[in-house]
Amino acid sequence: MGRLFGTDGVRGVANSQLTPDLAFCLGQAGAYILSKEHPHPRIVIGKDTRISGDMLESALIAGICSVGADVLRVGVLPTPGIAFLTRTLDVSAGVVISASHNPIQDNGIKFFSSTGYKLPDAIEDEIERIVVSKEKPWDVPIGGEVGRVIDVPDAESRYKDFLKMTVGRLDGIKVVLDCANGAASFVGPKVLQEAGVEVISICNTPDGVNINADCGSTHPERLRSAVLEHGADLGLAMDGDADRLIVVDEQGTILDGDFIILICALAQKAKGKLAQDAVVVTVMSNLGLHLALKEAGIKIYETQVGDRYVMEELIRTRAQLGGEQSGHIIFLDSNTTGDGLLTALQLLSVVKERQVPLSKLASQMRRLPQVLLNAKVQHKERLMTDARVLAKVHEAEEILNGKGRVLVRPSGTESLIRVMVEGPDQQTLKELAQEVIDTIIQCDE
Repeated sequence: MGRLFGTDGVRGVANSQLTPDLAFCLGQAGAYILSKEHPHPRIVIGKDTRISGDMLESALIAGICSVGADVLRVGVLPTPGIAFLTRTLDVSAGVVISASHNPIQDNGIKFFSSTGYKLPDAIEDEIERIVVSKEKPWDVPIGGEVGRVIDVPDAESRYKDFLKMTVGRLDGIKVVLDCANGAASFVGPKVLQEAGVEVISICNTPDGVNINADCGSTHPERLRSAVLEHGADLGLAMDGDADRLIVVDEQGTILDGDFIILICALAQKAKGKLAQDAVVVTVMSNLGLHLALKEAGIKIYETQVGDRYVMEELIRTRAQLGGEQSGHIIFLDSNTTGDGLLTALQLLSVVKERQVPLSKLASQMRRLPQVLLNAKVQHKERLMTDARVLAKVHEAEEILNGKGRVLVRPSGTESLIRVMVEGPDQQTLKELAQEVIDTIIQCDE
């Protein structure tokens, strides 16, 4: 697999790359490293709805218990729910078994520190070193010192109650909620209904293999059709682990994370509640977002792609709102990671307060044409420095002549290279993006 930890934990094809043996070793090493300062360590574990989750959970739990740590097992719950429980249940760490928006065959293991934040690179490196070296620096517990498994029956209600506390009543709003047949399938409809929202749920019947299958934030077309069919005020699309959100307005227009950031930032700014009068975005954010934020007097901090980098910049700048075009939005005053349901509630509260359609709120930003294409490759790191690829990117930038930009980056979670071209003319952008993709594929052979 190369380096184990990517930008979002350890991911791979379940039972092939991410094996039960690897999960067991990660459980041992993770529990040892993250529990050093705790005489009676406890670790929270949750998962999404993938069929491989049971297998990996069992192996991970065995590894954790074998070094003397107890496991608090919460079952299926969104990733941000695990982050919340990790920082509120007096535990040493938290673990999520999920591959987020990835297809069914993939899975992943992601650790949270006791504060609910993703681990810094240095700690991930320490865990990885132990796993790779097969070193076992811990004393092997026996008898009553072996860890045990404790189920947490009220985990969902704890998370649900926390979410509801972040907003007031939302009566009078009708939404379609696409749960991606993932971790939001159970808690998502409940929290919205209990907040007063009229909810029409779709893709909320997970069977272990239908997670993210033509649904959710990466496939919002089904949601768009349902919003128009039911005459809903808007649609909400989660991904498999419910840490991101894409929305559809009442006219059927799909709105990405840039629009959500803008709407929430402007609403907070108007009430004097936007910390530092600033937001954090990534290099993938549309130039239209930059223009709209600057016009409102909001400062913009920009990072590389990845919600962990957004988080680092939020902490550095003391801003509280940031996120990605993909729908990872962080409200740092409420939770320590991107949270699709929290974001949905915050957006709905703006709609409720303003008493205008979502399309009207979205019109505060004019999105510049942008084309995004992916190339499935074998050697993504090598291709990023290939002279032929660099030359083609430079050629595309010259054609745009300062009126747009070309961004090429490797995916942090999949064997893909992503190409984004932005500028004034959609057809030109499509042609340039395809030329860059073709060159990447040719150079990968």
